[in-house]
Amino acid sequence: MKKLFAALLSASFLLSPIVASQASADDFRRPPVVVQKKVIVKKTVVRPHWKKGYRVNARERRHFRDVNDYRRYRLAPPPRGYRWVRADNDFLLIGVTSGVISSIIVGR
Repeated sequence: MKKLFAALLSASFLLSPIVASQASADDFRRPPVVVQKKVIVKKTVVRPHWKKGYRVNARERRHFRDVNDYRRYRLAPPPRGYRWVRADNDFLLIGVTSGVISSIIVGR
């Protein structure tokens, strides 16, 4: 029994390098795995909260679009010295010279 166990143990030590070399040879036969990573960058838009009486500075005014066809959006005609501007989906009635917000219509 001891001789059988000793023979099996020595056979396992002799065969282990052959099995290991066969396993590593299989690794070279397989095509390499290529992992492609897709990176998505989301911009967070910081949207100012418009309030009546807030003075709009020149930097913010660059992002506004003038609304000349205010009837199309069912807006009242602006009084003299004011104009309608569009910031995203919000319509603001601001003073031409002062830049103060007089009226806000959200999300039309």
